[in-house]
Amino acid sequence: MSNTATSSSSATANKNEKLPPGVVLDKDGKPCRLCTSAASWRTMAKKASTASSSVAAGAVLASATPSSSSSSSSSSSTSNECPPDVEQLGRSTWTLLHSLTASYPTTASNEQQTDMRSFLGLFSKLYPCWVCADDFRSWMADPSGKNEPRLSSRAEFGQWMCEAHNAVNRKLGKKEFDCNFWEERWRTGWKDGRCD
Repeated sequence: MSNTATSSSSATANKNEKLPPGVVLDKDGKPCRLCTSAASWRTMAKKASTASSSVAAGAVLASATPSSSSSSSSSSSTSNECPPDVEQLGRSTWTLLHSLTASYPTTASNEQQTDMRSFLGLFSKLYPCWVCADDFRSWMADPSGKNEPRLSSRAEFGQWMCEAHNAVNRKLGKKEFDCNFWEERWRTGWKDGRCD
């Protein structure tokens, strides 16, 4: 899911030249942490820190320097306690979505299909990275109908989700996953026993 943010981030960042490349703005025009990579966020924070410290008095700067260096040295130990960036959010989301397919019924009732269709619709509206959400919603609404969720069975839904994930991977220039193995990857574990 993540990561269509990178395709529009350059255009967004160009609107406000003070922002480094890769910083995506939310719909209110403020930097969106969930739509921006951690590296771009850190670059933006460093720029802001540098700008504010150049305005600060020498005594304030001197007293701030030790605390900022100690916080950066401890940041690696607390990085798991920070808000997610677009990549971490995306990886976690794909884990959730593929896990939903793995636990989906072998044959889904009409009610189960309706519930999942509703979930996917709401998910594509409420996903925290708005650029990613818009992209996923657009992908599902492809005029040809080829990307409409296939929900009659676990096998169909798993294949569809893998195709959705690969569509994002293609946009990001990442390697595609062989969808013939989605069930081993997300449900049963690999036949070679590495998940046992």
